[in-house]
Amino acid sequence: MRPCIALSALLFLSPLPLLAQLPTSDQQVAAAVLALPESMRAGATVLGYRTAGALTELRKGSNGMTCLADDPESPAFHVACYHESLEPFMARGRALRAQGVKGGLVDSTRFKEIKAGTLKMPATAAALYSLSGGAGSWDPATNAVKEGRALYVVYIAGATAASTGLPTQPAAGLPWIMFPGTPKAHIMFVPEM
Repeated sequence: MRPCIALSALLFLSPLPLLAQLPTSDQQVAAAVLALPESMRAGATVLGYRTAGALTELRKGSNGMTCLADDPESPAFHVACYHESLEPFMARGRALRAQGVKGGLVDSTRFKEIKAGTLKMPATAAALYSLSGGAGSWDPATNAVKEGRALYVVYIAGATAASTGLPTQPAAGLPWIMFPGTPKAHIMFVPEM
């Protein structure tokens, strides 16, 4: 009888440590917008977690930017903000990963859907800002990221070296085109830290 009670208690209590580690909505919003320039932070929509594993809108914004809070199930810290015109592409990637699609199959599926006209990419340039750090790098009390790494991207579907005048390989602090000629072609800007 006691083993059954112990097992029942373990099953009942096991989610509690994860829920206790989930940052508050305010903490998630504050951390998510760190990727943006300061002047854009107050107006961004923020998607985060009220329960682990379930991304939901924590704050409705007004400036056309959407920020993703750090995933509490991942040990490393990562937040990203992007222009609302990228939301169909980003949401489709999240949906595919939730269905168990992995690696390059996520992009190849999205590329087929873009070619078929069932998934839209922005017709003009669209920005993405991200901030990453190692496990434990974000301090919720101070909302600071220790040794964080910023990355800035401008998506231009189909862009190539010939259409932009940019190289397709990284070079010490210079912008370059990643995934040239594809629907997710983008200019990479990696700031010196």
